Amino acid sequence: MRLKGKRVVILVENLYQDLEFWVPYYRLKEEGAEVTVVGSGSARSYTSKHGYPVEVEKEAKEIDLSRYDGVVIPGGYAPDMMRRYPEMIRIVREAHQKGKMVAAICHAGWMLASADILKGKKVTGFFAIKDDMVNAGANYVDAEVVRDGNLITSRKPDDLPAFCREMIAVLAQ
Repeated sequence: MRLKGKRVVILVENLYQDLEFWVPYYRLKEEGAEVTVVGSGSARSYTSKHGYPVEVEKEAKEIDLSRYDGVVIPGGYAPDMMRRYPEMIRIVREAHQKGKMVAAICHAGWMLASADILKGKKVTGFFAIKDDMVNAGANYVDAEVVRDGNLITSRKPDDLPAFCREMIAVLAQ
């Protein structure tokens, strides 16, 4: 229960990658964190790439980042949907500006680029969005997990053990 008292937002939209949402969700809860599922406001329930639904607890516009310790952004094609909503981008940008943990896996690098927080940062992500991240100013490396300050990035579902370990380590500080 290393994360008792910690509060984390996990963002969701349609076509989220199942494992990249549920594994961090349950690992954080297992460590005692309070996890709030946040959607864009376009629906109360979102469906994964494989058809698994998730109910949201709050809409992005309701989130006051001063009450949270970090944000998790799962991949899949959901980040492309998320970045169409200014309030979703605000959460990521504001968390980064306030020095809170921002953890992004796979295609979630799209949200980091849209939030304009990649300049000069060392990151990784799914290889297909490497150009997007580099064009947003990032130093892209191919590694299972990369931490640059409180920014944590990973490439794909296979990297989830390292991704979760790094999130827990940052939040436990």
